[in-house]
Amino acid sequence: MTNLVVTLGQPDAEAFAPYGRFLLPPAEPGSRLFYSDALDARTEISAPVLHINHVIPVTLPIVAVKIERHPYAAQCFIPLDVSRYIVMVMPSDANGDPCPDQALSILMPATTGVIYNPGTWHLGMTVVDRPAHFTVLMWRGNSPQDDEFRTIPAITIIAPT
Repeated sequence: MTNLVVTLGQPDAEAFAPYGRFLLPPAEPGSRLFYSDALDARTEISAPVLHINHVIPVTLPIVAVKIERHPYAAQCFIPLDVSRYIVMVMPSDANGDPCPDQALSILMPATTGVIYNPGTWHLGMTVVDRPAHFTVLMWRGNSPQDDEFRTIPAITIIAPT
């Protein structure tokens, strides 16, 4: 199989909507934007988990061969100390398997977080420029297992031109 090549695009909330939402700060001083509804999908035995990740940067282009999803809960990444980061998502086929040939890849600014919908296939957190820290919020339970990892045909993610 030929190596797929995906160019990083700009954040596009409409294109990303099937996979989740972007976390944006409110435009008006003193106002709030609520995203709590994104965390509603979860199993009855799950509990909230909040942690901070430390991510080492990569240099573009990169080759992605592993993706993940969390079938039972949304996963929220809030940039704490970040330059830019990569989001890559893809739909599932009728069997629930990832569709790498339909991958959407986005170069995200430090000012925007992301919420992945339950069941969204996505690249693990990947940053460029410098080491980064994210706050991660999601639900976890003992069963059923909510971490699924897959090896996919190589996708080369390249910088925008």
